[in-house]
Amino acid sequence: MPTTALDLGCGTRPKNPFNAEAVYGIDVRDDLAQNIVKADLVIEPIPFPDNFFDYVTAYDFIEHVPRLIYNPTRRYPFVELMNEIWRVLKVGGKFLSHTPAFPQAAAFWDPTHVNYIAEQTFFAYFDDRNRWAAMYGFNGAFKLESQSWAEIHLVSIMSKVPVPPQPAS
Repeated sequence: MPTTALDLGCGTRPKNPFNAEAVYGIDVRDDLAQNIVKADLVIEPIPFPDNFFDYVTAYDFIEHVPRLIYNPTRRYPFVELMNEIWRVLKVGGKFLSHTPAFPQAAAFWDPTHVNYIAEQTFFAYFDDRNRWAAMYGFNGAFKLESQSWAEIHLVSIMSKVPVPPQPAS
């Protein structure tokens, strides 16, 4: 079975930092010759089956996904996207986020940046211990493998883990 990768918000060419054998992209326009599928991930799910990918990447993308919208009721698109990333990854699969982040000024310059990521975002809200995003509907769990700065970008690599059991009430 070939390794598979999905690049979110890929533009005209999906990135492949993990050297997967089959590479797909999602953007706001189709380019089936490049394996790019059209989807608006603010309001639509990732159009691939469960446990399909070994890798998912998001370069300069998640900062454009709002934390809260009303459509027509309250929704949490960033939390929904994290659910979708967890859903399409295989257990042990890796998610790489490369995003301008707080406290870098570049995180705030672009008026289309509506989701501010900090060093604590993935560790506290989407990890396999705290899972604070569960109160907003996050159903998955990730293990934060590494996190570092590349100039203005926070580079986070997480792996999909099974959801830990809930403590008895």
